[in-house]
Amino acid sequence: MRPNILAIESSCDETSASIISNGKVLNNIIASQAVHRKYGGVVPELASRAHQENIVAVVDEAINSSGVSRADLNAIGFTRGPGLIGSLLVGVSFAKGLSIALGIPLIDVNHMQAHVLAHFIEDPKPEFPFLCLTVSGGHTQIVLVNDYLEMEVIGQTQDDAVGEAFDKAAKIMDLPYPGGPLIDQYAQKGNPKKYRFPDSNMPGLDFSFSGVKTAFLYFLRDEIKKNPQFISENINDICASLQHHLVYMLMSRLTRASEQTGIKQIAIAGGVSANSELRKQVAAIGKREGWDVFVPAFQYCTDNAAMIAMAAHYKYLAGQFSALDVTPLARMPI
Repeated sequence: MRPNILAIESSCDETSASIISNGKVLNNIIASQAVHRKYGGVVPELASRAHQENIVAVVDEAINSSGVSRADLNAIGFTRGPGLIGSLLVGVSFAKGLSIALGIPLIDVNHMQAHVLAHFIEDPKPEFPFLCLTVSGGHTQIVLVNDYLEMEVIGQTQDDAVGEAFDKAAKIMDLPYPGGPLIDQYAQKGNPKKYRFPDSNMPGLDFSFSGVKTAFLYFLRDEIKKNPQFISENINDICASLQHHLVYMLMSRLTRASEQTGIKQIAIAGGVSANSELRKQVAAIGKREGWDVFVPAFQYCTDNAAMIAMAAHYKYLAGQFSALDVTPLARMPI
């Protein structure tokens, strides 16, 4: 059987829907939420309201532009977690209602597994086993991927995610939200070795970014005391140095993971995998270490339903369906 699956993503502030047919993603419709910019970060209540406003139109567009009718759908995949509980609830509830109306089964998807499986949307695709550095605003993980649905976290942050470190640093500098991409832009013109920041002393393959955020805050505080215009006069060098350090923290653990496991199939995923310095470093280190490196297209790095669709496809083939009383989970291990 060649399944046609509708997938819905609503874990944070992107309302997205996608249709996958026989393992081929046909579209990837995304509605972003600009309302959060003036608050400097995602406001959960506003996010859930925006999902309610957007989800009908987004799902309709995904179905209508795919060439697959509602009657031809075989299942509905949706993000169960992790994420904002109010946002997740909108997607889960909509998927349940449509499942009942169409008489087709549900497939719940782990958002972080889906980020990993985004690598199977387009060629080239990694071979098993491979390591995936999954980096976003909420997560930083090194995942050992043995099969489509068999994954193990072998390293992860013990406090903040690297994406949060980027965004909080941007907020400290009064850059508009989302600040991570802006730091990347300023960094293109700066000296990445102008300023130095501390690394964490976490054991094994784990990360810690809270200390870097604190050190960055105190660094700016002390420099501004000496020169109130320090940030505006040195914004390129500040951003380049911070970005270089955060990427170094990521790549040092990923390199260590490859050495410990002997695996040279290396992938990166999640919103921060769109960062230009991370992409440059994983390519450079990969060339040095003899890695086969895999990076998704930009549209599949941030939250999107195409990756949910791909995960739902493999769960459909494995017969892993959800009960109708399934509930969203704010925290959900991979």
